[in-house]
Amino acid sequence: MTKSMRKAIALCLFSMGAVGLMAQSNEFKIDVQRPGAPIQSTMYGIFFEDINFGADGGLYAELIKNRSFEFDNPFGGWTPFGNVTVQTKNPCFDRNPHYVRLSYEKELTGTGLDNEGFKGIGIRDGEKYDFSLYARVQSGAPVKLRINLVNSQNDLYEEKVIEVSGKEWKKYTVVLTPGATEAHSRLRITMATKGTVDLEHISLFPQKTFNNRPNGMRADLAQALKDLKPGVFRFPGGCIVEGTDKATRYQWKNTIGPVENRPININRWNYTFAHKKFPDYYQSYGLGFFEYFQLSEDIGAEPLPVLNCGLSCQYENHDPNENCPVDKLQPYIDDALDLIEFANGPVTSKWGKIRADMGHPAPFNLKLLAIGNEQWGSLYTERLEPFVKAIRAKYPEIQIVGSSGPQSEGEDFDYLWPEMKRLKVDLVDEHFYRSPEWFLNGAKRYDSYDRQGPKVFAGEYACHAPNRENSFLTALCEAAFMTGLERNADVVHLCTYAPLFAHVDAWQWRPDLIWFDNLSLVKTPNYYVQQLYGHNAGTNVLPLTMQNEPVTGQNDLYATAAVDKKTNELIIKIANTGIRHKKVKLNINGLSAGKHKGTLTLLHSSDLEAKNTLCNPSGIIPIISDIEIEAPEAEVTLSPLSFSVYRFKL
Repeated sequence: MTKSMRKAIALCLFSMGAVGLMAQSNEFKIDVQRPGAPIQSTMYGIFFEDINFGADGGLYAELIKNRSFEFDNPFGGWTPFGNVTVQTKNPCFDRNPHYVRLSYEKELTGTGLDNEGFKGIGIRDGEKYDFSLYARVQSGAPVKLRINLVNSQNDLYEEKVIEVSGKEWKKYTVVLTPGATEAHSRLRITMATKGTVDLEHISLFPQKTFNNRPNGMRADLAQALKDLKPGVFRFPGGCIVEGTDKATRYQWKNTIGPVENRPININRWNYTFAHKKFPDYYQSYGLGFFEYFQLSEDIGAEPLPVLNCGLSCQYENHDPNENCPVDKLQPYIDDALDLIEFANGPVTSKWGKIRADMGHPAPFNLKLLAIGNEQWGSLYTERLEPFVKAIRAKYPEIQIVGSSGPQSEGEDFDYLWPEMKRLKVDLVDEHFYRSPEWFLNGAKRYDSYDRQGPKVFAGEYACHAPNRENSFLTALCEAAFMTGLERNADVVHLCTYAPLFAHVDAWQWRPDLIWFDNLSLVKTPNYYVQQLYGHNAGTNVLPLTMQNEPVTGQNDLYATAAVDKKTNELIIKIANTGIRHKKVKLNINGLSAGKHKGTLTLLHSSDLEAKNTLCNPSGIIPIISDIEIEAPEAEVTLSPLSFSVYRFKL
């Protein structure tokens, strides 16, 4: 961002409240005795999409790329040397039919394979990694394989030997304990003895996964999700649910059962952006719907699956043959009904038994289900309607989420909202990737919404600065915008920032909430805004006004108040988007006279362009301090360019 751009943005932020600066005093009136709309426990949550290598190579802890040789290029991610061929006859797994055959007769070059991982394989000194593969020999003599972890200079970090015997497929395992920490290691498999051997589903998994689950999540990334204290977890994505055509749509039934036999799917972020092509970007489905439900449970969030509605991506595909005709939608509708049974059904039901056999006899207690992502027009509504009727008839307790399309206003948006009311969906998914100015103006967006219609799910939002980077500017504008979400909690029931993850060496889209490499992560200022809302939601909105109006930009201030009936606390959130300190008088009706101790959590930077990086992850972090106020009237001083959260015992 150039100096002139920074100045322009700062002046824009300042000027929005400049008129009010001379005309208004900053006195907030808060009424503790008039608790208003309940704030949903699901209000602040997470949206996950497999973009920016967010699943394979990211949250999903598998370290091997293309472990079953099923990419369009079967050697994608692999470097074969010697006599190595791809085979399909008599495979180990019917839905992953490819495997490799290695033959070695003491050639000088040797025979084997190298795997590059996802921009390298991240390993840590002394930690344990479970290596496994399925193998068989082609003759009676056993074959020995050397399993190595090396770097690009062929420095050796670990070596183990596996002996393969027998002509039937068997699983072989060994634990690797590397002697170094390396972000860009490689896995090497070399034949140590003569013979011919077939290999399939080659895997390398850290033993330390989140909650130590097999086939689990990368521990630090999943912990970062739990630390948000999310109320809802939307998965498996947006655009990838649609697919570019019917063949590439996301089908949840392909993602359950034994992980070795889950078919892969090309990721649409493999090819969507011409300048950001990743021909090695596929979905292994190792992170599937069972794992998503389990992760939701582990992080304390309500699961919110999104299912295909019968439409391919309307941006990418204009071929009507790639949309399912309305009169042939039943298999898609059955998928939705079967998913509810998979999540909630008894172990005696068909799909409930599959869930139980995968290790979770208890139901996942699914309450929410979204049909479609960013679809629009009558193509969408005529397909959504039979889904709604079928789900209402069989599972009336399930809340259905519909879509308002890809834009936050305009012709498609104006068409869809009345249609969502007509269809009586429970929530409408709104998306907005907009400028800082839009987000500041948006703080009053929901003040005039219909209080009787479907509720709002702000399902994808992020402030986009001109350089599309995560900066304090974007975080501050989001904090201001979210005061309007909370103030209108009778209308807005869910909200989730998007996208969630981005690999620093393999991303297609920014900004993103959490950036990571193969060994570490960085939480953006935007992450901390989401975290502060998640940890300080409260249970009910309280009236908070300045000169009898909600605080939505007057004198550069944005504010909301809530009561937490569980802890008996008053919570006040204030964003100061101005470049000066502000004194604010708090006139709190219902707070007993006298001194009240509390805390102030402050997120602040004097540089709008400032950001956190892997090298400096703590440049902008919340700072907590103890404070004391005098009730019923008190005065606080707000730092310029800041987001402040006050908590006081009632």
